[in-house]
Amino acid sequence: MRIIAGERKGHTIWAPKGLETRPTSDRVRENVFNIVAPWVEDARVLDLFAGSGAMGLEALSRGAASAVFVESNPEAARAIERNLDRLRLTGATVLRLSATAALAQEATQGRKYDLVLADPPYAMTDYDPLARYLPRVLADYGLVVLESAAKAEPQLSGLTVRTSRKYGSTRVTIFEHQ
Repeated sequence: MRIIAGERKGHTIWAPKGLETRPTSDRVRENVFNIVAPWVEDARVLDLFAGSGAMGLEALSRGAASAVFVESNPEAARAIERNLDRLRLTGATVLRLSATAALAQEATQGRKYDLVLADPPYAMTDYDPLARYLPRVLADYGLVVLESAAKAEPQLSGLTVRTSRKYGSTRVTIFEHQ
């Protein structure tokens, strides 16, 4: 895996071994960032279920002001920290929490994000715990990018589907405030 564009273009991203994490492919990342490009420059980014951090790292490389990576798996969280260090990217924080706990914390503290990237395990089909907090952490005119299995058609109450696209076994659904 590598950074697709921006100031760290071409740099390799390290991902933990095994089946615990499923890094977003270069092709899917490139397509997602082609769609959300206007929201990236100077954005505050929240990367949920971050895994290797590929999505948030891509956002930082493309000019995002800051990124909060949320990953509960200790090995994956270390991979994100390692990637941030190797790529010398600043403005990043790694939270070693579940996505729901991190969303609750961020909502309670009144933090807002311009771009929320979420890549939960494909087996996850109940998005209600995320939907409870996402509208509260999403800035006005912000977007949520949710990856899922291609056959899924995710819905997030309180948010409207802007577009949904399939890339092989992956579906990317982009939401905005209603």
